[in-house]
Amino acid sequence: MQKSITGVKEEDPYNNALTQLALAAEELQMDPVYYQMLQFPMKEFITYIHVKLSNGEVKSFVGYRVQHNNARGPFKGGIRYHPAVDLNEVRALSMWMTWKTALVDIPFGGAKGGINVDPNSLKQEELEDLTRKFTDAIHNIIGPEIDIPAPDVGTNPQVMAWMMHEYSKLKGYNVPAVVTGKPIEIGGSEGRLEATGRGVAIVTREAAKLILKKDLKDVTVAVQGFGNVGSFTTKFLTDMGAKVVAISDITGGKYFKNGIQNFDDLYRDFQQYKGIGKLPYGDDITNEELLESEVDVLIPAAIENQITEHNAAKIQAKLVIEAANGPTTPMADKILEQRGIKVIPDILVNSGGVIVSYFEWVQNLEREHWELSEVNQKLENKLVKAFKDVYDYSQKKSLSYRMSALTLAVERVVNAMKLTGWR
Repeated sequence: MQKSITGVKEEDPYNNALTQLALAAEELQMDPVYYQMLQFPMKEFITYIHVKLSNGEVKSFVGYRVQHNNARGPFKGGIRYHPAVDLNEVRALSMWMTWKTALVDIPFGGAKGGINVDPNSLKQEELEDLTRKFTDAIHNIIGPEIDIPAPDVGTNPQVMAWMMHEYSKLKGYNVPAVVTGKPIEIGGSEGRLEATGRGVAIVTREAAKLILKKDLKDVTVAVQGFGNVGSFTTKFLTDMGAKVVAISDITGGKYFKNGIQNFDDLYRDFQQYKGIGKLPYGDDITNEELLESEVDVLIPAAIENQITEHNAAKIQAKLVIEAANGPTTPMADKILEQRGIKVIPDILVNSGGVIVSYFEWVQNLEREHWELSEVNQKLENKLVKAFKDVYDYSQKKSLSYRMSALTLAVERVVNAMKLTGWR
């Protein structure tokens, strides 16, 4: 098993993030001072939250907020509710947010937060209590000009509404810009809920055109994961004419030889049967079979470490589009590169959410509300330019798309640190 400067196994996400940073630092011949600073978050906050359940039991949860770098603007990053959340995961995600915001050129830094909890195990009122107590614990380190949380795995607009309200209570006035991803009725942006999935579809379209030299209508796709990102990715890709032949979630996978014919019908059935694997039609496939299916494009849209050194040699897709955060380990990356399989990295692919979060933040600060068409057009413009920047950098430097995206992003952060005198 590969080791790193952290001395932990390759699948550890923070180890993966540090490995990527080391490669970018080498490519840029980075000043060791900046490299040293970027390896570690600026701040880490850990809190224990005690919630009295409806049955009278008191249960304790661990919450985190990690702030990696704010050289380019306020910290920005989601709040994740998942039983696998730990400090190293949040550290890695905060670092990737720093690169992501720099890559798509929005004036934010990187942060991430989370609570080690299965949100499905709690009743609505228990989840609200947990969220409000977590907000109370971190309210001094967040704010519209300090650190702006957003939804992530296991959280949603309702959770953001509770966070905004609790923070506003503590401040004594309404502060909609403290979080993004809120319901539209209380300052959320049009298009925010589906922004990440829409962005994945846009990047897939551009990659198919420039890398595969194919129109999206001639491309077959497999999507792993059917949460917010995976489901909207599938919707927009089918709307664009792509042939999505395989999808999966935690209940299992399905293969559709002729592609998904009607997304709305499929999504209705998915909700009715409570899982992709429980659909009464389509051929059953395992998660492993989906990842190794013979398609043009594979889109891992679930969680990290899905493509590893153990299955990278079996991947048959020509192009991997990383909708999830950190789905490919560094060792797997090398194997895919050796096999000629192109990988478009997560920090570009799933940046649609943070782009529209930025739009929401701007609207809140200006007390404006943009129409959906304006939001979608601005998102399209940002992502097409970011993809072209990465593609051109790759051609110019003869680097992989991951290294191009990473190096370009890190370079922008280091330049900001230099200009503002970080030493």
